[in-house]
Amino acid sequence: MCLATVYKESDDSVIFKNVSRIDVNGNELILRDIMGDERVVEGTILMVDLANSIVKLKCD
Repeated sequence: MCLATVYKESDDSVIFKNVSRIDVNGNELILRDIMGDERVVEGTILMVDLANSIVKLKCD
C-alpha cells in the first residue's frame, strides 16, 4: 500500500497525512486517508513522488 503525505507547495506545510486516494474533480482535489476521512482542496497536483510517498499541490 502506498500512503502519501500531501504538502502545500508554497510553504511546504502538511495538508494531510496517510493519504490513500486522491480524486480530481475539475480544480477540486478530494483527499482520503486510510481511515476514510476526507478533505477537499482547491488546487492542482504539481508533483507525485511514489518512492518517497510525497504529493505536492499548488493551492488557491
